[in-house]
Amino acid sequence: MSENVLNIYEKKAEEMTSTNIITGKDKFTKTSGGFLSLDCNGKHYRRVRIVRLFPFSDAQRYLSVRDHGDSDKEIGIIEDLNSMSEEIQSLINEQLNLSYFTPVISKIYEIKDEYGYAYFRVMTDKGECRFAINMGSNAVTKLSDTRLIIKDVDENRFEIKDVDKLSKKERRMLDLFL
Repeated sequence: MSENVLNIYEKKAEEMTSTNIITGKDKFTKTSGGFLSLDCNGKHYRRVRIVRLFPFSDAQRYLSVRDHGDSDKEIGIIEDLNSMSEEIQSLINEQLNLSYFTPVISKIYEIKDEYGYAYFRVMTDKGECRFAINMGSNAVTKLSDTRLIIKDVDENRFEIKDVDKLSKKERRMLDLFL
């Protein structure tokens, strides 16, 4: 292999493994379509997507900023959203709330098990809701001894922050999943 080819591979490997830190100097802007654009290191990204690297344990830190038009290639990392200006925090939180919409279940009215599916009727912080989960899948994830994430058949996420705050009757309904 020629030295030129090796240099190209080394450069690509360096690009793939390097991490760019996004700071307050980089400029996020809301587009006319309601998306985010970014000017960073002299380059304009027409549309970016924000991904939480630790969505449950550290939701405001380590946010991956990705180029929506380039196979979600990572542009860089925001180490701590709270270190950004209030305006930038607001723009990014708006996008995150759309991407990570997760109603919190406060009451379980009913869970029916029929033909391999569980049908839930619950009260959430967004209002009353009905959804179904596939009993044969890993639809219920324990994040801790008391915190659950439930993913329905349409990939919507619901959270129970503390199962101990539910009534005994509600916890008995959930026993099948715990």
